[in-house]
Amino acid sequence: MNRRNVALALAGSFAGMLAAGALPAAAQSDAKEKCYGVSLKGQNDCAAGPGTTCAGTSKVDYQGNAWKLVPKGTCVTMQTPHGPGSLKEIKRPA
Repeated sequence: MNRRNVALALAGSFAGMLAAGALPAAAQSDAKEKCYGVSLKGQNDCAAGPGTTCAGTSKVDYQGNAWKLVPKGTCVTMQTPHGPGSLKEIKRPA
């Protein structure tokens, strides 16, 4: 292989690595959805109701107003002791 071919191969490999590194970040935002009622106590990603600040502030397991990011299309198939996950906040009696 001559120098020009080596340089082109290296440049192509480098460009491929850059593209591959950038793709997951963009794809990740499209491949996740908020799923309410599936996180364990203190393991929510955000929105845990009044008196909480954000991530990691849910007070009980499977809190209906706390969400976790999950792979898109899997939320409503997740089963908890209180039923399936939800794409909307779950109103549970106190």
